[in-house]
Formats: sequence, structure tokens, C-alpha cells
Amino acid sequence: MEKDIYILAIESSCDETAAAVVKNGREVLSNVIYSQIALHTEYGGVVPEIASRKHIEKINQVIGQALADAGRELSQMNAVAVTYGPGLVGALLVGVSAAKAISFASGIPLVGVHHIEGHISANYIENKELKPPFICLVVSGGHSHLVVVKDYGEYEIIGRTRDDAAGEAFDKVARAIGLGYPGGPKIDKVSKEGNPEAICFPRAKVGNAEYDFSFSGLKSAVLNYLNSCQMKGEEINVADVAASFQKAVIDVLVEHSMEAVRKYGYKKFAIAGGVASNSGLRKAFEEACQKGGITFYHPSPVYCTDNAAMIGTAAYYEFQKGIRHGFDLNAVPNLKLGERV
Repeated sequence: MEKDIYILAIESSCDETAAAVVKNGREVLSNVIYSQIALHTEYGGVVPEIASRKHIEKINQVIGQALADAGRELSQMNAVAVTYGPGLVGALLVGVSAAKAISFASGIPLVGVHHIEGHISANYIENKELKPPFICLVVSGGHSHLVVVKDYGEYEIIGRTRDDAAGEAFDKVARAIGLGYPGGPKIDKVSKEGNPEAICFPRAKVGNAEYDFSFSGLKSAVLNYLNSCQMKGEEINVADVAASFQKAVIDVLVEHSMEAVRKYGYKKFAIAGGVASNSGLRKAFEEACQKGGITFYHPSPVYCTDNAAMIGTAAYYEFQKGIRHGFDLNAVPNLKLGERV
């Protein structure tokens, strides 16, 4: 009988301080998240310096709580895993420093994890039957990637954003129509009260790269529409703008993803990242996958936003491959998916 593997995981790439204990890659024993949303809301977005300072305040408390919730001691961990990129460099450094200190003091092996690999791996937590290969759409505030998951830890990016990430566009449009930060959840909520066909916003295609995304033109179209209404003295229906904008984003994400699934011949498709919790996006993919005979996978909302459980899951498969990191592990803010240090 194989020995159980317990991993203490740490995530601090942006504005969530998180720690988790994960057993055998797919069983989450604890998942503690301290969110800084309230702190950054008044600034309309994440302030890196504030995020870093708050991580320093909360990191030990969160790690201790994760171990307590799991009913496990540090000595029972087989590895300590940490996100080392991509993300905000100051925020990443807090988590990396904590993980290295724990590893040095306890002798427990250190495993560095790519943040996007963590998001993709979040799908394994609740979908025990899901195994590579499959195609995954990663949509968050900083990333819009269409990825072929060839195996655990083996990826091919076939599509990416040329400008704004989907989540970034949500935040900017939400700010423009007066909804504030964070934009994604607020637009999702208001959209339910609006008409998605009220305004015809553009759906961009990148001519020489069929799976790539571009959302800056859509964002500009929304801003131009708002300015035009103000100049003409016309009333702006915020719900209609939100619903029409959201539908434009969803249409592009679904079209590109389903085209990739068809061309690559896969029957499994997954979504990941903060925007993957959007109810409109989930519904659209459920319908598209059902129509195409494709099995659709998605994490629960708590595993879509930044969390440490997904890092522990990704780390398990790295650990099984024998990947270990030394105390020279550093934060890499622009780390590419599939790139290793």
C-alpha cells in the first residue's frame, strides 16, 4: 500500500494570503484564505505595496490555521509548496520566503509551483475522474490562456490574450459604469437584470492566430458608447451595458475554446481562474459542451479565485516526479507556463 502524501501549500501571488493542506493531490484537508478585497476596493484595484505588507502580517497566522484545520502537525508534511510566479513580485516574495524558512527549519522538501498550473490543477480537486489530456481555458485578472494539458505538469499554450486579460477588461468596464472593484462579480450580478442584446459590442478576432484573444477593443467600444451617451444626454442603462459587454466576452471565449476542442479532437474541456466563477460563462460553456458531446469540468468558485489548495494539488504531481527546489528559489513575476527554474 502506497504511503499517503501530505503537502502544506502557500499562495500569495496577488491579494489573497492563503495556505492549505492537501492529501494525495486531490483531498483538501484545509483551505484558509485571507482576502484583501476590502483593503483595495477604495483604490479601485490592487495596490502592490499594501498587498505585500498585509501578506507579511497574515502569512504565519494563515499557515498555522491551515495546519490546525487539517488536524496535522508540520512534522507530518511530506513537502511545503509555494507559488513562485507569476504575480506581484513583493507579494510572491512573502510566500516564497515563508516556504523556504519552513523547509530550512524542518528539513521538509520545498516545491515551487507555477500559479497558472495551480489554477488548472484546481479542476482535479472535485473531479476525481479527470486526468490529462484535455483542453483548459484559464481566465483571470491577469491571464487569458487556452491550454492543451498534455499530462500533469506538461502544457502547450495554443491561445493567449494580445492585450487585456478577460478579468482585467471586466474590472475596467465595471469601473467605467460605476460598479467599482472587483469588477467581475459585480458585472455578473448586474448582468442578470440587463438585456445582453441591447447593445452590439464587437467580438475581436486575431487574424493570424485563431485561438488568441483581444479585449482592449471591446473595452474601448464600451467607453466610446458611454461617452457618446453622455455627449447626447442619453440615459445609460448600466444593466444593459454590463449584460451586453459580458455576452461579448463570453461569446469570444466560448467560440475560440470550442473550435480548439473540435480541431484537437478532445472530448474533455475545463475552465479555471477567477473569471471561471462567472455564472454566465459557466452556463454558456455547459450549453456548448452539451451540444458538442464534450464533458465539461469546472472548479467550485472557492477554487477559481486564488487559493492554496490548487497549489497543493499541482505540487503533488511535481513532487511525484521528483521535482524539488533549493533555497535559492526566488520570485519570478513574469514566469511563463511550462517554464521551470
